[in-house]
Amino acid sequence: MSRPRLTRACVEELRPYVPGKPIEEVQREYGLRDIIKLASNENPLGPSPKALQAICEAAAGVRLYPDNDCYYLKRALARKLGVGPAQVLVGHGSDELIHNIGLAFISPGDEVMMCEGPFSQWEFTAKLMDGVPVYVPMKEFRYDVEAMARRLTERTKVVFIGSPNNPTGTIVTRGELEWFMEAVPESTIVVMDEAYCEYVHDPEYPDSLDLVREGRRVIVLRTFSKIYALAGLRVGYGATTPELAEALEKVREPFNVSSVAQAAALASLEDGEQVARTRALNREGRDYFCREFARLGLRYAPSEANFVWVDVRRDCRVVFEGLLRRGVIVRTGDIFGAPRHIRVTTGTREQNERFVKALEEVLEGSS
Repeated sequence: MSRPRLTRACVEELRPYVPGKPIEEVQREYGLRDIIKLASNENPLGPSPKALQAICEAAAGVRLYPDNDCYYLKRALARKLGVGPAQVLVGHGSDELIHNIGLAFISPGDEVMMCEGPFSQWEFTAKLMDGVPVYVPMKEFRYDVEAMARRLTERTKVVFIGSPNNPTGTIVTRGELEWFMEAVPESTIVVMDEAYCEYVHDPEYPDSLDLVREGRRVIVLRTFSKIYALAGLRVGYGATTPELAEALEKVREPFNVSSVAQAAALASLEDGEQVARTRALNREGRDYFCREFARLGLRYAPSEANFVWVDVRRDCRVVFEGLLRRGVIVRTGDIFGAPRHIRVTTGTREQNERFVKALEEVLEGSS
């Protein structure tokens, strides 16, 4: 007699998220002490000093539940984004907001459009809700909005667009987004996942919040994990229409953002230099990587984020292992369906130079 299945069928198809390899694990496995991690798109400069001070001050109050409504943080974000407080979303990282989009809007059989090799949480959320992921191939590392428009149907409930995209770092331009939005039916929600938006320098990058201000069915997601360097506290945020925000509020877990995280995020917004200093360091590192990849004859995507996607012309796992033995952690491309690519986060100048030296040694040794 067979045992009854306890899990939902869709759960058996899910793959748990595998994060970038932590420094401590590499230390244990390889007996190394001097290790740099350029795998998870973290900010090498760390948080604002104001945020660190706010964390220390907020720690004394952790016996109490946090503000369930994130009152002060929402109002500060509303001013920053140019929307009403009721339109602001705050979550336990952008991941929770993506999960809540699934809970609120995706029904069994709904189509959820995304690029091939998508950010894992989009796919995870679609499958968890018994939705149907629709994968659209990219074109030269970039979203093919014409191909996406052709794949839209009456069953398309949600479209996820990463801009800059992870792992390629490429953007959807203003003209491309405007053209695509004209093709999107009223029954479809477009989610602009903009975790890396502050790093963009391209003047063709659109202000997708304009679509929210116009009342379009768009959800814009951003985060304090990247440029604000609060990844360990998990604070994601965004904006949408009052109608969609109300639905997302109904499925939100109570007390989902800790009091320490709220205080740190609010203080980060008050530091006017945090974004500028990180952008400057990142641009220097990104340009350096591109020059070095060109020197090594490696093809890379034109990134506008804090990482670069590069074809190492070898099995990415072999390169990954070689870099690990030299104390450098990067992200392999096979998890995105690209077995010859790696994704490397920009670090400090010393870290970037160490990575390039290690990569050159690995490539020479495996040729």
